[in-house]
Amino acid sequence: MTDSAYVVMCMIIMTRVSLEVFKSIGSGEYVRCIHSVGCPEPVTRTIVSNWLCNPERTMIAHRPAEREIWSYGSGYGGNSLLGKKCFALRIASNIARDEGWLAEHMLVMGQILHLRRHLCGIVSELGCNQGSFLGVTPPGGKEHFIAAAFPSACGKTNLAMLQPTIPGWQVRCVGDDIGWMKFGPDGRLYGLNPEAGFFGVCPGTSTKTNPMAVATFQKNSIFTNVAETANGEYYWEGMECDLKDPKVEMVNWLGEKWKIGDKGEAAHANARFTTPAKQCPIIHPDWESPKGVPIDAIVFGGRRPVGVPLVIESFSWQHGIFVGAGIKSEATAAAEHKGKKVMHDPMAMRPFMG
Repeated sequence: MTDSAYVVMCMIIMTRVSLEVFKSIGSGEYVRCIHSVGCPEPVTRTIVSNWLCNPERTMIAHRPAEREIWSYGSGYGGNSLLGKKCFALRIASNIARDEGWLAEHMLVMGQILHLRRHLCGIVSELGCNQGSFLGVTPPGGKEHFIAAAFPSACGKTNLAMLQPTIPGWQVRCVGDDIGWMKFGPDGRLYGLNPEAGFFGVCPGTSTKTNPMAVATFQKNSIFTNVAETANGEYYWEGMECDLKDPKVEMVNWLGEKWKIGDKGEAAHANARFTTPAKQCPIIHPDWESPKGVPIDAIVFGGRRPVGVPLVIESFSWQHGIFVGAGIKSEATAAAEHKGKKVMHDPMAMRPFMG
């Protein structure tokens, strides 16, 4: 439940919304999510940048035992799209503990390559995002599925939509942010993507850095806190080469006239695109399978500019869990802490533990 049209439109993209979903719930239990921007009509105070919110009175409350989420005063995606981090990680991790499964900040991808069984413990400490699932396939090889956990705004989406440069290799995306995992009857760990869309960071995303993401948000998508050009295009830092006219005038994310070369930024550092996952050119055929996909490897990572090897491999699955629990990462624009502070972020779940 929300009083924000923006939240409604984004949730239609990010979740599975239909009469069939309502029927499947029936009289069963469900998580109640209540959101308000905190500006009752008629609005009697000055609204900055036409963005309805009430930051002085913002409150986000999670009630795991009651299966409820209350959010007031914020329009930011992480605080208002309650099906994402609030439910799919914080409340879900509480439910998972009770029911014997896992809710993790992970991407899932499918790839075909030759892996040693204990590669699951690999730890990559470079600039990447929270977590995703993907599949990777080498020429003539078997597809393997990788789960990867990185803090926010560290590259999860880029990794989930990786395009191999070696001929014959293939990568397919299952999810770019959140993974629910459970052991199957065969004893293998399976992971699925509970979301229906991508809520990605705009700055730095371009046809050069992530062509699959750009192809995905060409239609049916919402851009938040980006610049708009005089000819109706969107713009943010990092997509200078994609702009048809580099001298075009724009309105930046603050509603001010702006052009390339001016002081300040065109887009907020945490500007976002919201786009349907089904539009991704490399989305895996099994991305919506209720069974999930079998996980062959797990990668933990983060932003560490100095002092840490680019990639290390754990000695075993058990050692991999130990190393993942010890991950530290530099704060980003998506975090509540500002600056270049390096902080502990076990399993990339520090802000999302329920």
